[in-house]
Amino acid sequence: MGLLEKLKTHVLTADGAIGTVLYGYGLEYCHEEMNVQRPELIEKIHREYIAAGADIIQTNTYGANAIKLARYGLESRVQQFNEAAMTIAKRAAADGGQFVLGTIGGIRGIRKSDATLEEILATVEEQATVLLAGNPDGLLLETYYDFEELTATLKMLRAKTKLPIIAQVSMHEPGVLQNGKSLNSALHELEALGADIVGVNCRLGPYHSIQAFEGVELPEKAFMSAYPNASLLDLEDGRVVYESETDYFGRAAVALRDQGVRLIGGCCGTTPKHIAAAKKYLEELSPVEEKLAKPEKVEIVREAEPSRFEPLHIKVKRQRSVIVELDTPRHLEIDGFIKGAKKLYEAGADVVMMADNSLASPRISNVAMGALLKETHGVRPLTHITCRDRNLIGLQSHLMGLNALGIHDILAVTGDPTKVGDFPGATSVYDVSSMELIQLIKQLNEGVSFSGKPLRQKANFSVAAAFNPNVRVLDRAVSRLEKKIEHGADYFISQPVYTKEKIVEIYEATKHLEAPIYIGIMPVTSYKSAEFLHHEVPGIKLSENALARMKACGEDKEHATLEGIAIAKELVEVAAEYFNGIYLITPFLRYDMTLELMKFIEQLDEQKKGVSING
Repeated sequence: MGLLEKLKTHVLTADGAIGTVLYGYGLEYCHEEMNVQRPELIEKIHREYIAAGADIIQTNTYGANAIKLARYGLESRVQQFNEAAMTIAKRAAADGGQFVLGTIGGIRGIRKSDATLEEILATVEEQATVLLAGNPDGLLLETYYDFEELTATLKMLRAKTKLPIIAQVSMHEPGVLQNGKSLNSALHELEALGADIVGVNCRLGPYHSIQAFEGVELPEKAFMSAYPNASLLDLEDGRVVYESETDYFGRAAVALRDQGVRLIGGCCGTTPKHIAAAKKYLEELSPVEEKLAKPEKVEIVREAEPSRFEPLHIKVKRQRSVIVELDTPRHLEIDGFIKGAKKLYEAGADVVMMADNSLASPRISNVAMGALLKETHGVRPLTHITCRDRNLIGLQSHLMGLNALGIHDILAVTGDPTKVGDFPGATSVYDVSSMELIQLIKQLNEGVSFSGKPLRQKANFSVAAAFNPNVRVLDRAVSRLEKKIEHGADYFISQPVYTKEKIVEIYEATKHLEAPIYIGIMPVTSYKSAEFLHHEVPGIKLSENALARMKACGEDKEHATLEGIAIAKELVEVAAEYFNGIYLITPFLRYDMTLELMKFIEQLDEQKKGVSING
């Protein structure tokens, strides 16, 4: 009798965690390598689960794909590890006739930029081909936080095999995926895509897993599975531990069965003792044929509070728009910064932009200064937010705080690594890249937290992304812009550009994009700074004419300032011809230079209006 036939009339017990048991043996390296280094130990674990009553065991191949094995330099051993795992599991199950599932683990978490969907599918297909050659009783797809990855993987494997496929999602919050989709909706979608068994595993313990299934309607054809963790995890002397009485786990298995689940195993923290307890409680029980699911709780999500200002990405499509950047101080004296910000804003800047510890060097918090400028001085702030300094918890908290303060203009950047800054030994976090951060910010705009939990109100962020055109192959940079647009970027702010030819090149390369671009212009203040930019900053090149003009200034600071402004004006004149958006970067708090450029932009626009009227 096959696995699906058996599930028609029985509640089956699966095995528990393999990694947890290996962890208990002190083996914290690549667990999949144990298939060839310690095959007798892997077989011993399988047999212990079988002895505990498992009807189904899974191969030790959760991370046996090229992408995950690359962390250990073992990506060339995919076939070896998967073949060995299947051989071991089949041998262990031979005497008792247990079903053997070939396990394939999810790759993505929240961070998607580490591997494209195409790369993931290619590596999963490589692994699945080896597993299927070993004649398993089915495939188990487990620990998928990213629903897009799971659905794409399921479609690919469904076309590859007619064997049973179990598709299991993982949730941060009970009953909801990290993209905000309900578990009920997700499981029924997986059924429609061809999964024979749909369910959940990992992250949540028994209590929250049961709670999640309360709102799930029985699928029409597919069966349901659950592999909860032993409990919520804890740390004890630096080691991950799970506090759970095995009898409690067994009673929880009954509650899962009552919710219509027919295949019950365990994930992180579970051992053969947990599976023995589940088997004891489930052994005499028949499957549930009907259930009344709790109606999905309708969360009332309020619309976002309306912004006082028109979003920049909308205004700049219609008319001239100017962003000015003014770095917050490295010290605690703020009067000069406040004075400069007020003057720039009063002169007509749409926003005053503040970096988030640029070059990984600490400055006064841009959020603190932004709030002060907004509330006390009536200045509209635009704040950078980097992925370097905050984990996902900190990023969401930070963004929620910005929304509460009414600061809705954001530039999302990955951030300079700490090794370039004042504290090279400090940790760079990078839970996500700028692309994922943009997507997560847009998720907040839908009233959904990073974990998928409703936020009761939508945020109202207008999200800019960085654009570095100072590269050898501009087309590649433009491809990144296109990807950022796919992730939700509303508009772009470029790094400073120093030649007229580059501005025209940017226009030609990006004129097909819907998202507008603010072209960055930063005046040079001396020949030394011009040389530094030209020779040391990757991709930035000043014209020979500009270098010669700055060199001719010698040590005359006033002359250098005037010449730097003159060169910047020439660049601004070209930029204003092709782009509505101009981004003026203030060097070293020299806001007098920025004010001069703003006056020049105003004069250009007045001249253009005059020509248009007279014409």
